[in-house]
Amino acid sequence: EPDAVSYSAVMSACEKGAEWQRSLLLLAAMDRAVIKPNVVSFSAAISACEKGVEWERALALLSNMSVVVLKPDVFNYSAAVSACAKDAQWRWALALLAAMGHAVIEPNAVSYSAAISACEKG
Repeated sequence: EPDAVSYSAVMSACEKGAEWQRSLLLLAAMDRAVIKPNVVSFSAAISACEKGVEWERALALLSNMSVVVLKPDVFNYSAAVSACAKDAQWRWALALLAAMGHAVIEPNAVSYSAAISACEKG
């Protein structure tokens, strides 16, 4: 029987294969199958969007985590910051760093590096 772990594993594979659309379809399929996604599921989907330079979708996914009563972690935020960096969205990258502070989540090296990269490109 598929569960959140198995869906997340497949979504991770989609990320590595730059198949962001499939990752989003799997996230939607979880909802239809009444399987609650976890932070790893969202992290995989956000990272897949990053690889596809779909920063707006990545931000939407991060925002949607609260709808399913999940608190984003440093990995979710870092993936979203990285997605913004891919398209030189430095304002959004910096806004996400600020949001991390408000959520009492300590940015890590990936978060800072991605934000710096976004600023360099912008």
